[in-house]
Amino acid sequence: MTQPVLLDNTVLTNFALVNRSDLVTDLWATAACTTPSVLAEYQVGVADGLLPPDAWVSLSFVQLTEAEAAFAVSLRPRLGAGERTCLAVAVHRRGLFVSDDLDARHTAREHGIPTTGTVGILVLCVRRGILSRDQADALLAEMTALGYRAPVATVGPLLDK
Repeated sequence: MTQPVLLDNTVLTNFALVNRSDLVTDLWATAACTTPSVLAEYQVGVADGLLPPDAWVSLSFVQLTEAEAAFAVSLRPRLGAGERTCLAVAVHRRGLFVSDDLDARHTAREHGIPTTGTVGILVLCVRRGILSRDQADALLAEMTALGYRAPVATVGPLLDK
């Protein structure tokens, strides 16, 4: 079984706003997924007319097991339901957690779960030849202009590591 790559709402939103949800599926065709709680959060943006409704139609959704649901409830209440459910699945199924929320990423690391985020996806796309460095930087600038608080202005320094 492929280890799941669990995406939270901020990452879904960032890529949907720049019409590049394909980048996620190019990287993790069968592994990329999210939870119904994340879908519910995303749908709020769709209902408000802020997000495209069809950006993630090919994304898989995982149903939580009873153990995962119980674990999600036990996590920090200040995390959103989407983050808690993605974390629960990542912990129980040993997946990758994809989020830009620092508190959620810290919680993942406490449980031994690897993390990445929007910028990490762009870097990985460059490393795998899906995007050029300039294309990744242009997408990052576009996301930032649309409200993403990126931790870097360019992917360059991360590619040089």
